[in-house]
Amino acid sequence: MVKNGEIQAGIKPAVAVKKILITQPKPEGEKSPYFDLAKKYSVQLDFHPFIVVESVPAKEFRKQKVDIPNYTAVIFTSRNAIDHFFRICDETKVSISQNTKYFCITEAVALYLQKFILYRKRKVFYGADGTNKSLFDVINKHKDNEKFLYPCSESFDSEITNWLKANKCGYATPVLYKIISNDVKEVVARNYDVICFFTPGGVKSLIENFPDFKQNGTRIGAFGPNTFKAVEDAGLSLDIKAPQPQAPSMVSALEVFLAAISKK
Repeated sequence: MVKNGEIQAGIKPAVAVKKILITQPKPEGEKSPYFDLAKKYSVQLDFHPFIVVESVPAKEFRKQKVDIPNYTAVIFTSRNAIDHFFRICDETKVSISQNTKYFCITEAVALYLQKFILYRKRKVFYGADGTNKSLFDVINKHKDNEKFLYPCSESFDSEITNWLKANKCGYATPVLYKIISNDVKEVVARNYDVICFFTPGGVKSLIENFPDFKQNGTRIGAFGPNTFKAVEDAGLSLDIKAPQPQAPSMVSALEVFLAAISKK
């Protein structure tokens, strides 16, 4: 229920989970592990994107004076970053060298590169557990011979740039897209037992849409270390984390969470 611009989250029972809000668009088609999860645990999954991603046009990108061919490696922390990196390369007619190395925050992000390049393990690397630390461990083995591009939105991860700076790496942070809060004031959240976020922008959207939001018994799920931090910075309690060694995706993290509840 939305009252006076505030989500009335309600007090939740200790273990009951009947409705889950996924703050992303609904998967296309009839097959999705989300749908399998809903059926297996008899829960209702609703999808409402909390953010809108806007492209930075080529004209605006050129003002940043970043010459992409001068860089030998690219750091990706999201699929959005991959989409917009290759979009801007296409719009500016930049060819990417086959020797370019790609460093990704997770294996899932790394595998998404197959949409754009011929995937070779010798040039695609990813962190072991989805944390910045594991990403840095991989980059550290190659940093002496590379110049890094870190395509991002306006709210980029300063921990990554601070690490690159501290390790005297050549790097640039081209802003290729913008994260805009979606209007989700019509989302009825009173009956949601779990809300899952995938980006810091999604958490920001929640606070902007509902500045008086009180978590009460609602469980919060988050994907990625930057989203973990955004949840905690917003003063919310984080109950479900992905990726983790036993849960590389949000679906698998929800599976672990629901399986644990079902045993009680």
